[in-house]
Amino acid sequence: MGKRKRPCSERSPIVANVLLPQKKHYRQRAHANPFSDHALDYPISPQAMDWSEHFPAFVNTGKTPEFADIGCGFGGLLIALAPLFPDTLMLGLEIRVQVTQYVQDRIAALRMTSASVTPPSTSITAAPYQNVSVVRANAMKFLPNYFPKHSLSALFFLFPDPHFKARKHKARIISPTLLAEYAYILKPGGIVYTITDVRDLHEWMTTHLESFPLFEGVSEADLREAGKGPILDAVYSSTEEGKKVERNGGDKWLACFRRKETTRISK
Repeated sequence: MGKRKRPCSERSPIVANVLLPQKKHYRQRAHANPFSDHALDYPISPQAMDWSEHFPAFVNTGKTPEFADIGCGFGGLLIALAPLFPDTLMLGLEIRVQVTQYVQDRIAALRMTSASVTPPSTSITAAPYQNVSVVRANAMKFLPNYFPKHSLSALFFLFPDPHFKARKHKARIISPTLLAEYAYILKPGGIVYTITDVRDLHEWMTTHLESFPLFEGVSEADLREAGKGPILDAVYSSTEEGKKVERNGGDKWLACFRRKETTRISK
């Protein structure tokens, strides 16, 4: 007697798994030098950026990215947050070529497989994962080329390169110069989320953010009370690095800061 074939509905999870990219095919160094001359394409201004190719389901809606994951790695945060905030556009910025390609392929696969299993009637504005994308970019140089003033409500710096040597500290993603850019693109009330498993780096980031006049610290408890618990849970556990720290029993240090409101003083 021949082997009974399973219905298509039973086979669909296997098909989905086959379509998803595998990291072993996207080998890349753990970090890249942000001061090297990378061959990057970037818009001359935010107004020149065409978001339609990144978020085709949101064409003609006037929407632009509100969440930005700086150094998004393999896209764990984006993928975790996408279904939680289906109407919020999210962009990952990653400097490494192969890692960026992996995230692009991962999003494309998730869009394809999700579209095949999503019921026709749904409360979500667009199909799953249509609200996330990634660009290859050097956030230390070109962030204002992508985001206009006061356009973001959340900036994420999850397990950034610690650059342990003192002479490399200038390459850390949190610095007085870069904080001015982050304050420029964040809406008043927007949140900067930082987390690391390196205590020295945590203290460095916290000290610089506390010293910058346009940011104020906000506790995890206050953020959870404000309804941002799902974001914090993703910050802790959605990334490859975060999961690795958990497996190794390491510590994680979280620090979050709010963009202050500013008032102009009339002359």
